[in-house]
Amino acid sequence: MKNRKYLVAGAVALALCSGQAMSENVLRWTSQGDALTLDPHSQNEAPTIAMNGMMYESLVTRDPDMNLLPELAESWSNEGDVWTFKLRQGVKFHGGEDFTAEDVVFSFERARHEASDFKEQIKAVVEINVVDDHTIELKTDGPNPILPNQLTSLFMVDKGWAEANNSVSPQDYAAGEETYLVRNVNGTGPFKLVSRAQDELTEMEANADWWGKGQFPGNLDKIVYKPIGNAATRVAALLSDEVDFVLDPPLQDLKRIEGADGLKTVTVPQVRTIFFGMDQGIDELRTSDVKGKNPFADVKVREAMNVAIDRKAIQRVVMEGLSFPAGMITSPGVLGNTPEQDAEIPFDLEKAKSLMAEAGYADGFSVRLDCPNNRYNNDEKICQAAVAMLAKIGIKVNLEAIPKSQHFPKLQNRETDFYMLGWGVPTLDSEYVFSYLLEAEGSWNAAGYNNEKVNEVTKAIASETDLDKRTMMIDEAWTEVRADMPYVPIHHQVIAWGMGDKVDAPIGSDDALRPRYIVMK
Repeated sequence: MKNRKYLVAGAVALALCSGQAMSENVLRWTSQGDALTLDPHSQNEAPTIAMNGMMYESLVTRDPDMNLLPELAESWSNEGDVWTFKLRQGVKFHGGEDFTAEDVVFSFERARHEASDFKEQIKAVVEINVVDDHTIELKTDGPNPILPNQLTSLFMVDKGWAEANNSVSPQDYAAGEETYLVRNVNGTGPFKLVSRAQDELTEMEANADWWGKGQFPGNLDKIVYKPIGNAATRVAALLSDEVDFVLDPPLQDLKRIEGADGLKTVTVPQVRTIFFGMDQGIDELRTSDVKGKNPFADVKVREAMNVAIDRKAIQRVVMEGLSFPAGMITSPGVLGNTPEQDAEIPFDLEKAKSLMAEAGYADGFSVRLDCPNNRYNNDEKICQAAVAMLAKIGIKVNLEAIPKSQHFPKLQNRETDFYMLGWGVPTLDSEYVFSYLLEAEGSWNAAGYNNEKVNEVTKAIASETDLDKRTMMIDEAWTEVRADMPYVPIHHQVIAWGMGDKVDAPIGSDDALRPRYIVMK
C-alpha cells in the first residue's frame, strides 16, 4: 500500500465534510477557481456555466460525448425561419413553480439584455411566440441551421421568482453589480443549492422531484465544492482523501496521482484554444512607452509576435506535453478547423526581429500583459514563458497575473492592451468564435479587430443552410484572419481530471462536470 500524506489543513477537511452523512453518496470536489456568479445569464465562462448547469437546465443539452440531447424541450423541428420546441410537461422549479412557455420567453428576453454575456448566441432570434403552455416558436432572421447548438447553455429561469426578487435583468458582472440571483438559485435541474459562500464553499443536494430521476446513471445525494487556488494543496487534498475529485490537477503531478493507491487520472483534448489578444483598434496603447500611435495596429508587429513564440517549447516545458500547438483560435472538432488553417506558425526569431525593424520598432517597446492565474492549465506559467520569448525581440512585457474574477472585467470593459484568453466552442461551429471574438461588435473582441469580409461572413453563415457553401465561407473568413493575425494562438488545451477509484465521472471535451452521469461506487 502506498502512503498518502495528510497535508490539508483541518479547516478544509471540516468544511468539506460538514453536514455529510456517511451513508450518502457525497461528491467532494475542487478546482482552482470558483464560478464567477450563479446568475445563469450573466457570464459565459465555462466553469460558471458548468456549475449553474448542475442546478439550471436549458431546452437542449449535451452529453459527455458532446451529442445534442433534449432537456427541457422534448423535441424540436424546423421549417424555414421558424423553430418549434415542444416543452417537457410536469417539470417544476426547485421552489415548486410549474415550468411553462412563459418562463422560456422570459429567459430569452433576459439573456438578450445588454448586460448578458449570452446575447450573441441568440441574436438570430427575432421573435418568440407562445403556441400553448408547452409549445414555443422561435423565429430567426432567416433560416438558422445551428439554433439548437446555440441553446445548450441558455438556462431557464422562473419568471415569477426573478420578478419577485428584483432580478428581471441579469447581473452586470463587468460593472461589479450584486443581485439576488448572484447567490440564489431556483432551477429545474437535478441539484438544489443548499449554501453558497463565494470562493469558499458551495453545497448542493439532489432534487427529489427532478423530472429526470432514474433516467440517468448518476447516484449522487450531495455535492460539496471548495475551490483551492494553490496547486500543491489541491493535489494534497486528493492524495489525503479530503476530496474525491480534482477538475484541474497540476499537469506535473499527474504521474504522482496515478501512482497513488486508489487514485486515477483521465485526459482528453479539450474544445478550447489558449491565445493572446492585442488591442489593435485603439489609437494609443494604455500601458506602452510608445506615444501617439499603436504598435499592434501594424500587422508586421503582430506577425513578429506570432513567430517569436516557440509553441513547441511551451508544449514541452510548460505543458508537460499536454497541449497541441495552434495556428488558429479554434480547436479540432469545430466546423472550420482544418489542418491547413490550424498549421502551426513556425518559430523564427530572426524573422521576428526583422519584422520588428521593418515596422519601425527595432528597439522594441513596452506593454503590460494581463493574465489570469486561476483559470487555464498553467496560465501564469504560459504568460511567463511568453514574456521571456518576446523580450528577445525587444518587447518588454510587464506581467500582471490576477484571479479570473478581476481579469475578465478588464476584457469586457476594454481596459487591456495585451491579454491572455481561452475560448471554448460549445456550438462546435466557427460562427460562435466569429460572433464573440472576430466580428467588429463581438462582446469579447477586446482586440478591436475589424475586417469587413469577416463581418460579412459572420452574418451570412448564420442563415446559410447549404453545408458545403457554408463551410467554404467559413474557410474564406479564417484565411482572412490568418493573414491579419489579430491574435497569437498558443495551443489547444488538453484537460486532465484526477479522482478516486470510487468515482466514475465521464470526461467531456468541454471540461464540464455532469453530476447526472457520475456514479459513486
